Amino acid sequence: MTSGRRPRPLRTRLLLLLAVVGPGIITANVDNDAGGITTYSVAGAHFGYSLLWMLGLVALALVIIQEMSARLGVITGKGLADLIRESMGVRATAVIIGIVVFANLANTVSEFAGVSASMEIFGVSKYVSVPFVAVLVWLLIVKGSYKFVERIFLVASAIYLSYVLSGILANPPWGKVLQAAITPSFHFDVAYVTIFVTVIGTTIAPWMQFYQQASIVDKGIKVEDFGYERVDVIVGSLFAVLVAAFITIACAATLFANGVRIETAKDAALALGPLAGQHAATLFALGLLNASVFSAAILPLSTAYVVCEAFGWESGVSRDWMDAPVFFFVYTALIVLGAGIILLPIKSLVETMLASQTLNGVLLPVILITMLKLINDKRLMGKYVNGRIMNLLSWATVVILIVLTVILVMTSFFPGLAGG
Repeated sequence: MTSGRRPRPLRTRLLLLLAVVGPGIITANVDNDAGGITTYSVAGAHFGYSLLWMLGLVALALVIIQEMSARLGVITGKGLADLIRESMGVRATAVIIGIVVFANLANTVSEFAGVSASMEIFGVSKYVSVPFVAVLVWLLIVKGSYKFVERIFLVASAIYLSYVLSGILANPPWGKVLQAAITPSFHFDVAYVTIFVTVIGTTIAPWMQFYQQASIVDKGIKVEDFGYERVDVIVGSLFAVLVAAFITIACAATLFANGVRIETAKDAALALGPLAGQHAATLFALGLLNASVFSAAILPLSTAYVVCEAFGWESGVSRDWMDAPVFFFVYTALIVLGAGIILLPIKSLVETMLASQTLNGVLLPVILITMLKLINDKRLMGKYVNGRIMNLLSWATVVILIVLTVILVMTSFFPGLAGG
């Protein structure tokens, strides 16, 4: 007789992987929202391929943080807000949740701004596109089951391949691309340092940890299947960074090569047409629309999870309004406010966006340090605590992210600090 469990057949393991896949891929790809796409577009258009090398570091940071988030969710069976309440108390949790709600509302507004900008490329007014998308994403969450909603989100994640195709259609010099990807370079000028910090700073946002962990709990992933969830996280992180790389490549091969300056992802999509062909421009614009709609659904959903977990209220996409009234009320409120603000005759939302960035910057150290405290608690995690090497990598990642976030926030509000 042999001791222990017999290994699962390959077919069974593949089916289990497919059953578990979802939270990691979805969370990582939503991070490539309208703001992230704009950042990578500007990086490519203004600095060519010179920032490609750092995307490997971005991928590593994303994998480390998201893996810890997934591990916390699978092993404890609780969302991050729930664990923070148990660890820090109700009063501190209420302050954190207040910051999360405001920051996520501001970010939701920016996603609806992305919907408006992308549809204007196709000649559709924001007074048509924004209400339509708002109703669409509201119905998706309020009427759909978790399994159905996750399938839709996975399809949306796959649509990010449009950026890969757009980058290929831009016909870049692949030799230069490869060389830039493996050759670190750095320039000590203000614009380069700012975009360098911004690219890394867009990698990890507080809402990601809350959403991924909550969706893992909502999906009911078991401890014995954590290995499959880890694959989900790694694949999602690598795919998200691959998309970021191709956005940068598409803009470097066309806009940078022709000296075209841009400020937004919409500018990039419009400029690509005459330089890389209309197919590349259309794919880029569709990618922006997909990212904005995708994120406009996820950010309010993340907020609803956070609020309900923090105060012990019922939550979950598969529940109905009577079972989880607060969950669906919070989700609805953020959709209505996020879309409604975009429809107001406001000239600029820059100050609101900066405020959300600052709040994210204030919150990020608290969330990441709390996660590290939780992940190393043997009473909570048992044998799944961080090992010595993982702790070293995790703390190094957290410290670097905190420093870069502080720099990003300071230079956003006090541009004079960035350089003379």
